[in-house]
Amino acid sequence: MHSAITVTPAGLPDLLLHVAVVRPVFVWGAPGIGKSSLVRDFAASLGLDCVTLVGTQLAAEDLIGVPELRDGRSRFAPPEMIARDEPYCLFLDELNSSSAEVQKAFYSLILDRRIGAYELPPGSIVIGAGNRASDNALARPMASALVNRLIHVHLRASHTDWLNWALGAAIHPWIIGYLGERPDHLWAAPPKTEEVFSTPRSWHMLSDALHSYGDGVDDDTLRLLAAGTLSPVHAAAFCGYLKIVRHRYGLEAILRGDAGWPAAPADRDLLYFLAETFRARLIKDLPAEKDKAPAAVRHFAHRAKALLVELAGLSLECGQLVIAAEDDGTPVLPAWFLVEVSRDLPRLVAARA
Repeated sequence: MHSAITVTPAGLPDLLLHVAVVRPVFVWGAPGIGKSSLVRDFAASLGLDCVTLVGTQLAAEDLIGVPELRDGRSRFAPPEMIARDEPYCLFLDELNSSSAEVQKAFYSLILDRRIGAYELPPGSIVIGAGNRASDNALARPMASALVNRLIHVHLRASHTDWLNWALGAAIHPWIIGYLGERPDHLWAAPPKTEEVFSTPRSWHMLSDALHSYGDGVDDDTLRLLAAGTLSPVHAAAFCGYLKIVRHRYGLEAILRGDAGWPAAPADRDLLYFLAETFRARLIKDLPAEKDKAPAAVRHFAHRAKALLVELAGLSLECGQLVIAAEDDGTPVLPAWFLVEVSRDLPRLVAARA
């Protein structure tokens, strides 16, 4: 299930406060963006215990309970973790990953707030969460009867929300600094194959590992940790960023002419990161129309063309990365700059030679 209308982590608690208290809610979202922790934090903010049932770990009888005799009649005794006297938050995690039988067992609990003879105490809330089928997660189609029993909310990752949270959550400063420069690397779409990919959760795991090693961690270990938690492109860029942080090597020095592009084979990850940073700088500083550019910006554009030639001389792939269009073919750099690059490139190459 997809929706063009989404909510960020910062906006979810207020929405749940008004909706989940009156109707059961289902939170959709990609793996690792914080759905479970947000629900638990929301329950804690209301002073409610959060009882988590993981759909993939349940059988239908785990919910219905077992029959018992009372006054000569049989009745089903619901499990102790559900049958509570005080109000609580019932969190149905990975609900749409559970079997069809388990999903049906949840029908009355979700809609009527009861299972068998047991009824949830007044003040209890029911929230479900799960991944989408397109996330390559273990997600099964949700029956229409179950879909219609829930209010559906779609959560998206937000780098602003995550960085605000990270500042107070002891996330490693290297990660905060990197994602401050490359917020688009906070999350990546799950790959089709069994590969590591970047999520807010994986960045948190990398932070924990970096804290455990301390600032003296060597470059080989850094590459190992990054490759084990992040998408390959993000891992290489993060390692390149750390070379800048640890060795004071930055794009500003290259733009000033105080340093050149790193040419050593061992610094290829650094070269890729600087190329991506160079591209981001051009996107940010170059106006859509040249006649609106002040003299300083025109000087920067002239310097950028020369640097682009030098970069392409070291790595044609990195040079192409700087001026590449979006996946759908939409240019990201101003048309006038791209025209000047194509026009002046032979002259700049000849001058460099």
